[in-house]
Amino acid sequence: MVPGDCRYTKEHEWIRIEGALGVIGVTDYAQQQLGDVVFLELPEVGRTLAANEVFGTVESVKAVSELYSPVSGEVLDVNLALKEKPEAVNAEPHASWMIVLRLTSPDETGSLLDAAQYTELLK
Repeated sequence: MVPGDCRYTKEHEWIRIEGALGVIGVTDYAQQQLGDVVFLELPEVGRTLAANEVFGTVESVKAVSELYSPVSGEVLDVNLALKEKPEAVNAEPHASWMIVLRLTSPDETGSLLDAAQYTELLK
């Protein structure tokens, strides 16, 4: 399941661009590799992130993994519902967004993978 309306990182994060905003989460492949997600650490609203900067962690029954921002921007919103129900990442990874950024360098999205390139990466 690789939605065509997102861009992807090689670290298995997705970003859906909505005007000047980027909605970010982890891919279906990532959640499969992690196993059952039991805890998420997400950033505070107002934090500024650089592209490829760690913005949080995801803890599963298998491991703790870092989450990387696909692009630079300011955190405008955090999905607090995931703190209460982190297993939603496993159930609906592309609906379970983690953060929303105001993009500070929209051109950075050009270096991300499109759905076809990401699908090829997974082979």
